[in-house]
Amino acid sequence: MISDQYNNTLIEQIIEGVIGQGSDGLKTVLELLFNVAMKVEREQFLKASAHERSDTRNGYANGYKPKGVQTRMGSLNLKVPQVREGGFYPNSIEKGSRSEKALKLAIAQMYLEGVSTRRVKRITEELCGCEVSSTQVSRLTKELDEQFESFRNRPLGEVCYLIVDALYLKVRHNGSVIDTAILLAYGVTPNGKREILGASSSLSEAEVHWREFFKNLQSRGMHGLRLIISDDHAGMENARMAVFPSIPWQRCQFHLAQNAQSYAPKKSMRVEIAETVRVIFNSPTLDIAMEMKRRAIEKYQKKAPEFAKWLEENIEEGLTVFQFPKDHWKKIRTSNGMERVNREIKRRTRVAVLFPNKESALRLVTGVIIEIHEEWITGRQYLDMKSLLNPSLKNN
Repeated sequence: MISDQYNNTLIEQIIEGVIGQGSDGLKTVLELLFNVAMKVEREQFLKASAHERSDTRNGYANGYKPKGVQTRMGSLNLKVPQVREGGFYPNSIEKGSRSEKALKLAIAQMYLEGVSTRRVKRITEELCGCEVSSTQVSRLTKELDEQFESFRNRPLGEVCYLIVDALYLKVRHNGSVIDTAILLAYGVTPNGKREILGASSSLSEAEVHWREFFKNLQSRGMHGLRLIISDDHAGMENARMAVFPSIPWQRCQFHLAQNAQSYAPKKSMRVEIAETVRVIFNSPTLDIAMEMKRRAIEKYQKKAPEFAKWLEENIEEGLTVFQFPKDHWKKIRTSNGMERVNREIKRRTRVAVLFPNKESALRLVTGVIIEIHEEWITGRQYLDMKSLLNPSLKNN
């Protein structure tokens, strides 16, 4: 049996892994806890909940006032409840600042393991300094997971480029440890910004998982798709063709170049083969790329026949990019943008080592991708989409 002290130490490590250097992976959860605790305090002050008829009512609610609060997790955007007659200010903010370490520990446990009535009740009472009803606790526990679910299932709009990938995290399942597949997608919209579009967890990367994932994006309103960019994931091709049959596919050139090296007849030829593939990919036009492919097949027909065969069957999957504006090639020829997202997720989750279930893994991943999403949509333009949206400006 692992001791509580060990568990607390592990959770504290997870907190640091989630928060990182100045990051706010748990900030959304903390904001929600503060806001609900302050609403509870207002109900206690008014002696009535929202829209409740009561002879003992001590005034009326009067909306909310935004307030920024600085913590070591970053700046919290809170909604401070107001009352019509004045004289009310919640104690939660001051109490929360004094007990930040304890709150971070408890929040991280909820974040990783899932929420429990007992734990939420304890945290909320710690924040607002008064007894919390079971109804209020139920409301909060529901909101905590609904907020992440809402992000993953929010309506989508036009998406020009769709980039998808999968990563694996270790979870407990039926008494053993297995790898759960987390499917991820981001898109580039007509305004040239990137957006995280979705995340899904499953015990495998089979076709049915990919198909459900793509259908979810479609059902949420994603439209206008011009190109899908990814590596050659197991089960993805059939799912992609079933859900997006007419959408071109760009296979990641980086992964293709890596795959090519495995067909070298001897180790000393790997660098040469990788360079041959890169020369094809770096061609200035599709016609030149096809000519370079023909020459490479002819060159390696005898000294590396397996590579020549692989080249014939696979290389064109990496040449779809030539159909699109030249000033976009660098960003859409690989799925490296998603690889960077995956690295950030793994950095944040590496201290967790093992998740109790696939739901907890998805919960932590969602917290990370929400942060990345917010940075993207408020940051600089990723691509100038004029040449794609107006074919007359296309410069390839």
